[in-house]
Amino acid sequence: MRICSLLPSATEIVYALGLGDQLVAVTHECDEPPAARAKPRITRSAIDPAALTSAQIDALVTQHLHDHRGIYQIDRALLERLDPDLILTQELCEVCAVSYTEVQRAVRALYGERRILSLEPTSLEGILDTILAVGRATGTEARAAELVAGLRERIERVRARAATVTRRPRVVCLEWLDPPFAGGHWVPEMVAVAGGEDVLGRAREPSRRLSWDEVIAAAPEVVVLMPCGFGVERTVREYDLAAIPAGWWQTPAVRAGQVWAVDANAFFSRPGPRVVDGLELLAALLHPELFPGAREGERPRAARRVWNPATWWARCRRGPRCTSRAACSTARRRSRARAPSG
Repeated sequence: MRICSLLPSATEIVYALGLGDQLVAVTHECDEPPAARAKPRITRSAIDPAALTSAQIDALVTQHLHDHRGIYQIDRALLERLDPDLILTQELCEVCAVSYTEVQRAVRALYGERRILSLEPTSLEGILDTILAVGRATGTEARAAELVAGLRERIERVRARAATVTRRPRVVCLEWLDPPFAGGHWVPEMVAVAGGEDVLGRAREPSRRLSWDEVIAAAPEVVVLMPCGFGVERTVREYDLAAIPAGWWQTPAVRAGQVWAVDANAFFSRPGPRVVDGLELLAALLHPELFPGAREGERPRAARRVWNPATWWARCRRGPRCTSRAACSTARRRSRARAPSG
């Protein structure tokens, strides 16, 4: 079988099922496992996120959608040359991949029958179902069932342990920072399974645009920064650039140093097997006493505390007894989510 993957998550599923040698093409974003990077790239983006800020990316994406222009293009000549039997794609999000309509048009140009499998998960169970669906489409049902059984066992292990907590922290997961978006689909469910209460996200629904005033009013005790498509380093940079109101300093999460940047690309944005790694990471951030192993310093590429108030105030020239932290001139001047210097 010759498989073309138009989704990074689908590429990960294909490799997890032992079908890497049958994968003939991937997207320009497919980077996991590393072997996928050597495959022919069959898509390209009209937007270069590396050269733009979060606000600029949002503006361009909004303009493209308003003008009914696709953000991603498929290389039709390469598709015809590679001649795949199975094309894995999605209809869930116009911002995440080549549009389904564009895929259909490209595939119609191929000679003979081709199968397009659209993967549409909106929940953890839905993600497991997509793995089974790819297994059925590729004749690897047994391997897919074994993979899903292992992933489901890990999910239930987290759920059972988190069920013992006496208090669930108020959590906000931000899928974008400028402007802020609340994470949707499977993310609120991940928070619930991990022992938290997502106060802004809506389970099984798309991410939604917020204002920073809404985020502040939600009084989160833990904030997880997971901008779609970004790793930890890029997330920290974008967090520093975001124009966040001064009221941010009064939120319980900021005061307690519970603002975390995570590798969204690896563990939250892509509905593939590594979402379960993201669930375990999230549980460790919310309840480190129950889930050791993913704290700051132990998995720095997966999660990083954006700033630790105890550390910053100790370094402040006014010392930890400073009484004007909320009105710090540095914080007011920069209006950025970085600890004031006193």
